[in-house]
Amino acid sequence: MATPTQWLAGARPRTLPAALAPVLVGSGAAAALDGFRLLPALLALVVALALQVAVNYANDYSDGRRGTDAERVGPMRLVGSGAAPPHAVLAAAGASFAVAAVAGLGLAALSSWWLIIVGVVCIAAAWTYTGGPLPYGYRALGEVFVFVFFGLVAVVGTTYAQTRTLPGLAFAVAVPIGLLSVALLMVNNLRDIAGDAVVGKRTLAVLLGERTTRLAYVALLAVPLLVVAVVGVQRPWVLVGLLGAPLALRPARTVLSGGRGPALIGALQGTGLLTLATGVLLGIGLALSG
Repeated sequence: MATPTQWLAGARPRTLPAALAPVLVGSGAAAALDGFRLLPALLALVVALALQVAVNYANDYSDGRRGTDAERVGPMRLVGSGAAPPHAVLAAAGASFAVAAVAGLGLAALSSWWLIIVGVVCIAAAWTYTGGPLPYGYRALGEVFVFVFFGLVAVVGTTYAQTRTLPGLAFAVAVPIGLLSVALLMVNNLRDIAGDAVVGKRTLAVLLGERTTRLAYVALLAVPLLVVAVVGVQRPWVLVGLLGAPLALRPARTVLSGGRGPALIGALQGTGLLTLATGVLLGIGLALSG
């Protein structure tokens, strides 16, 4: 059986900023509208983190069963490396989904039962990323789903759970967070282009090719800053979210200079740090703008 350290690595903690940032920004938007509620915010955070861990374990399980992870450049995978049997990783994914479901039920009870439907759709999307007979992650749709669920759904859903409204502000600030989450996926897939192409995993990075993917990644770091600046025209405190911009320089330089393998693992970590910093700062700026 895998060691605790290996199980932690399998949860892929570098991807957790994609779960934290939208909840922070959605809560900041709720505060800007004088609707912040602590308990729903905390439950939304549990749901987001549990779903992120669940999709990471589910991805490990599904890719491992398909043989996609037989040759990996990135962090170790539990099933692909043989460190843990598939049924154990599937159980870990199931337990994480269960935590998300229980927290989601509590969140729905405090705000709206319609959130149960949203939760079911989120769990289905998490599983079918690489699981099931038609995984959309193998059909160059991963980035679209990440933008929708880690951007629009997560941010606007967090705001709705606290305010029971769907304000335009929440949709606007969901865009930069969604795009940064897409950047996390894209730099991950850039690292794996060669291996994914060999096993028939048609990610967007495989379809675009290495050069275009590198340029698209940098655009995904730049456009969120522009959106924050535009929102800041009406709410100047939101410009606090731009203070994390220097964190984009190192991963962008690594990607543009042709970094590969371990260098792109560092770029992934840097992208995660940028996403988290933007989420924290933008959330604070939104709260101060109320």
